[in-house]
Amino acid sequence: MTVDVSKTDGPSDTPPAGPEALKAVPVRHPGRYVSAAIALALLGSIIYAFAQAKKINWGAVPDYFFDDRIIEGVLNTLLLTVLSMVIGIVGGILLAVMRLSKNPVTSSVAWFYIWFFRGTPVLVQLFVWFNLGLVFEYINLGPIYKDYWSSFMTPLLTALLGLGLNEAAYMAEICRAGLLSVDEGQTEASHALGMSQSKTLRRIVIPQAMRVIVPPTGNEVINMLKTTSLVSTVQYVDLLKAAQDIGQGSGSTVEMLFLAAAWYLILTSIFSVGQYYLERHYAKGSSRSLPPTPMQRFKAAVLPVRRPKGVPA
Repeated sequence: MTVDVSKTDGPSDTPPAGPEALKAVPVRHPGRYVSAAIALALLGSIIYAFAQAKKINWGAVPDYFFDDRIIEGVLNTLLLTVLSMVIGIVGGILLAVMRLSKNPVTSSVAWFYIWFFRGTPVLVQLFVWFNLGLVFEYINLGPIYKDYWSSFMTPLLTALLGLGLNEAAYMAEICRAGLLSVDEGQTEASHALGMSQSKTLRRIVIPQAMRVIVPPTGNEVINMLKTTSLVSTVQYVDLLKAAQDIGQGSGSTVEMLFLAAAWYLILTSIFSVGQYYLERHYAKGSSRSLPPTPMQRFKAAVLPVRRPKGVPA
């Protein structure tokens, strides 16, 4: 008797049919296209309105864009920004350490400084420094220096004191937040190893706090660059002051303001790029993968994405 093997219930050589490949259909967002069209229409209408303004001499902007007085004002603005931020960062670190001190006198002095400088406008502080000669007629440092206050308090020194000391109050709170973000166990462990308080602060706490301190500090640098425009009120020749002087002499007052705005945009854009890469550097220890650079984002948005071989579209 013969048995038909093909009809038995034994294992078959034919593999079972796999599941069908799923085809992902992207969700449509028609609202995005509508909002983009509205935004582009508004932007185009604003550009058209400015382009059709016959009372504005747009030709004066490129004529004076690289004028020697404008370039000097740009350099003075950059110098004032850097020096004021140095004063602010150094003073902010000292004030933050004083604020966290267990000494009640030191902590109270730091608190009062922060309260005073954060509670008064920068413009008022500039005027006070500039006119402090009404209170102190002379400045006397003994055999080192002695002169009238009006001669001592130059526009540059007034700008540095007004901007730098005010910035120190804000940087103190930023630094204090960064120092408090470090776990107390780090300090306790370093003390258990015999490290002093200052050494613990330099080698353990501050390097870890930089990840929290750097991003808002970058914003403060950009804000300081724009705040330097206030120093024109105390006769310091910055970018805005140079543009105003040229505008009064040439009769193109409004055009020179647009020129100054363009320079401020260029400078803040450069500073923003530096801030981005600095934040990216300090994110290495906290993120598994670093955020893409602007060039990588541009390539991903413009260039087509190559799919691996064998993967259905």
